[in-house]
Amino acid sequence: MSSSSKSALSALGRRSDAPPITWLMILALSRPKLISLAAGFTDQETLPNTETLSLLTDILGDSKRGKAALQYGTTQGDPVLRELTSLRLLQQDQAAVARWAESRCDSAGNRSAVSATSLDVSAYAPERMILTHGSQQLLYLTCEALCDEGDIVLVEDPTYFVFLGIAQSRAIDCRGVKLDPDGLDLDSLEAQLERLKKSGEIKKLKFLYLVSYYQNPSSVTTSRAKKAAALKLLRRYERAAGHPIYLLEDAAYRELRFEGDDVPSLLAEPGAAERVIYAGTYSKPFATGIRVGFGLMPEALQTVCLRLKGNHDFGTANLLQQIVARSIQTGIYAKHVAMLRKRYADKAAVILHALEENLPSSCSWLKPNGGLYVWTALPKHAKAGQKGKFFQAALDAEVLYVPGEVCYAEDKSRPRPANEMRLTFGGASEDAIREGVRRLGKAVGKFYGKS
Repeated sequence: MSSSSKSALSALGRRSDAPPITWLMILALSRPKLISLAAGFTDQETLPNTETLSLLTDILGDSKRGKAALQYGTTQGDPVLRELTSLRLLQQDQAAVARWAESRCDSAGNRSAVSATSLDVSAYAPERMILTHGSQQLLYLTCEALCDEGDIVLVEDPTYFVFLGIAQSRAIDCRGVKLDPDGLDLDSLEAQLERLKKSGEIKKLKFLYLVSYYQNPSSVTTSRAKKAAALKLLRRYERAAGHPIYLLEDAAYRELRFEGDDVPSLLAEPGAAERVIYAGTYSKPFATGIRVGFGLMPEALQTVCLRLKGNHDFGTANLLQQIVARSIQTGIYAKHVAMLRKRYADKAAVILHALEENLPSSCSWLKPNGGLYVWTALPKHAKAGQKGKFFQAALDAEVLYVPGEVCYAEDKSRPRPANEMRLTFGGASEDAIREGVRRLGKAVGKFYGKS
């Protein structure tokens, strides 16, 4: 772009960088022999083509229903789909809380005081919901509604790099919070909050962004106890901030669980309706080409987000919403999710076995219980960044990964680790996964040894 053309752009337009996902996808598409273990595509073979055709035939085969589906909808979203989504979330959390309480029975068989019936049903009300073009739009709307340039958002270390792209474009200052195997490190969170309070920057803190289920990129799931404690910590610092501090729970991967029990969402916690923003999607568990997401949020914030969304698109594509609603009503959605969980469990086993066979003992990785990713660490002295020789060697071997450094905020209080990678088993076939990891292992051996 010429300097004269660039001078006509807004400040946002001038500072917006190309998201890492853009160049990763360009690389994958421009090199036919490349095996991509990078972009988080879902499994191609299991996309519900036949089922979606039957749903469309069902919708469009009825003239009245079909014409309604082909007309504009409302900015907030189809009331039927909002009702169905609300009920699904409530039932998920009721079941998860019941299992959580059961696991805490004492030796006499007495349950915890918390039970499935103690949930605040109003937190799940369809009136509190917005249907969006994927959960990505909900993330953007939240940032647009809450944050001015220079405001602060707390994020996990590491976090979803596409969210970091949104933050960068809007000149939001992201600060990292350490991540443990069971989720957010509460001591690290409190330390960040205390630093912000002492510096006076707490007044600029707007929310904590938490990818709580099978996190992208690490695959870590945050425990119920840690989520509840994080919410309480944020509320403790609100007086110093002078305004509410929200917690945005990004649950995009929640339904892709293939091992272990479901964890209750933050909506199940007391007072959630006042401070929790819950983001979910139908893209990952059904079809990524059907860009329908959803969010539940406090009333005042919802009002603003609806106004902003009205300026964006005045409503998520109505036909896509009708496809999702009918898939739930007919049972197609539930059947597809069950099949997908089994599929991803099998593919996760393939990539873990391949890593064990091909990467030296100096490398490590986290075993996922759901989602699409395996977070992998090379030896500590390794450099896996985009501009390094190892990344180029991997490309020369026709295999692509996400450099872990792009998943860390530009937080000056700590250096960004350079030795990590995000690998995905979502889009590639089993054979491609095996071959891709073999090529990657060869590159690792060349640079960092085979032991």
